Amino acid sequence: MNNNQENKDNKKDYSNLKWFIQIFITTFILSIIFSYISTNGVSKLNIIPAILILILVIAIGIFFDIIGVAVTVANEHEFHAKATKKVKGSKDSLKLIKNAPKVANICADVIGDICGVLSGAISALIAIKITEQMHLNFNLQFILSALVAALTVGGKALGKGIANSHSTPIVHAVGIILNKFKKD
Repeated sequence: MNNNQENKDNKKDYSNLKWFIQIFITTFILSIIFSYISTNGVSKLNIIPAILILILVIAIGIFFDIIGVAVTVANEHEFHAKATKKVKGSKDSLKLIKNAPKVANICADVIGDICGVLSGAISALIAIKITEQMHLNFNLQFILSALVAALTVGGKALGKGIANSHSTPIVHAVGIILNKFKKD
């Protein structure tokens, strides 16, 4: 191997390590914040609002999984054509596609996994509330945890199909949203 190739490999290794450290720290901090807020917030709520929050957390996980998959399968060439026509959001969509592994990691893994952990914690709190309020003699947590897991996995399975068949409009919608928040 020549020196030039070794330098490229070292830079790539450093870049991967740097990404790992960044994503590790970000995930750790976000997990602490969201877990604290949701656990303390949900524990003070009645059952119905707590269930609605649980459904929202599951939906957010599925939604971001759809974005993560759409970005990985979207066709870059369609957005080049849109960018030449100066279609709003197309340049941001191209950036998403060019950074697909990182975008998918953030959307599907960081946000998706945090939502998975949160939904597990929230479902445990809800199970305790229901068991206490209805004076049940069995542990409802197993059933509720299984239901949450089934909804999450089933929703993500449906979402992957949607992301595969509608990747261009999904990525473009995210690009438009990102474009609105971009500083000019």
